[in-house]
Amino acid sequence: MPEGFGLDHLPVGVFVRDGGAPLVGVRLGDGILDLATLDTGVDPAVFGTGSLNAFLALGRDAWRSVREAARAALERDASELVPVSSVRMLCPVDPPDYVDFYSSIEHASNLGRMFRPDADPLLPNWRRLPVGYHGRSSSVVVSGTPVRRPLGQRPPGPGGGEPTFGPSARLDFELELGFVTGDGPPLGEPLPIDRAEDVIFGVVLVNDWSARDIQRWEYQPLGPFLGKSFATSIGAWITPLEALAGARVPPPSQDPEPLPYLRAREPWNLDVDLEVALAPDGGAETVLARTNARGLYWTMAQQLAHAAANGARVRAGDLYASGTISGPDPGTYGSLIELSWGGQDPVALDGGGERTFLEDGDTLVLRGRAGSVTLAEVAGTVLPAPDAR
Repeated sequence: MPEGFGLDHLPVGVFVRDGGAPLVGVRLGDGILDLATLDTGVDPAVFGTGSLNAFLALGRDAWRSVREAARAALERDASELVPVSSVRMLCPVDPPDYVDFYSSIEHASNLGRMFRPDADPLLPNWRRLPVGYHGRSSSVVVSGTPVRRPLGQRPPGPGGGEPTFGPSARLDFELELGFVTGDGPPLGEPLPIDRAEDVIFGVVLVNDWSARDIQRWEYQPLGPFLGKSFATSIGAWITPLEALAGARVPPPSQDPEPLPYLRAREPWNLDVDLEVALAPDGGAETVLARTNARGLYWTMAQQLAHAAANGARVRAGDLYASGTISGPDPGTYGSLIELSWGGQDPVALDGGGERTFLEDGDTLVLRGRAGSVTLAEVAGTVLPAPDAR
């Protein structure tokens, strides 16, 4: 049995077998239990919609009862599971909305030092609220989906001149941890932070690919757009929050103390070891960075409470991501823009060669582990840009 996919985990995903209809299952080792074949007390039609959204809309009591029924069935007999190797995994959720945050103080400080070397690296609002932006949910794809190098406007060169249009020359990855939700309150009603556990179903690794040159030219004054909206990759299996109960830890000290609506009584950070690796086309894999999610300054509960503080809807299947997770040292940085310090210090690859930013044919893999639980990896290969004409 693959380590990290035992009875204490039971992640949930959507799969297709033999060209049939999409099915929802839980994973145990190398096998999948089709939830529609199980007496869970839930209408089996919920598991035949092509995503987890309908299941997530049922709420926490249903999530728990289905998990308990699946575990009991697997404890009785796990001999007739569908082999993982025989299926094609689909994107587990069809997100009505996708929000990406900026929750790592190390990452935010690093980028601030690069872009504003003569000023405070953190803007005045950063320690007051979880800064975020709305991404493009239609570009969320499952692990293994190739990512085409995006086209866009690139800034003028150092000597000035006109912007140009073409493929991004500074394509990057972002190592992130995301979570998916059930339904929150009706439109117009904030979601109190103490209700976050009723709404957050589980977590998933996220690679929010980034075209740094396009992003830098376009992001002022309204924030990221084409430089971020071309692809966001997530794992094929969602790890239930319940499976990570033993990994929950308090966040770092927050100074100044957050406003009351952002104060949580429960520990909301996750002690998850993270790793990102790069393999060039036909080449050996190099581990670029290792870090841990426990150091995130803003927690999942704070992210969600802030996103809904104005009464915005939280809907079943919504995806929220942490933003790049970086630690305090170069080997813990969760993006190439930090690892190469804006392209000034190329990163050496184990099989020869180096990188400042991603090249066509590169495959990125994100991995995570929390104790006995292994998060579903996120892999994606960079394809050449389309014809720019």
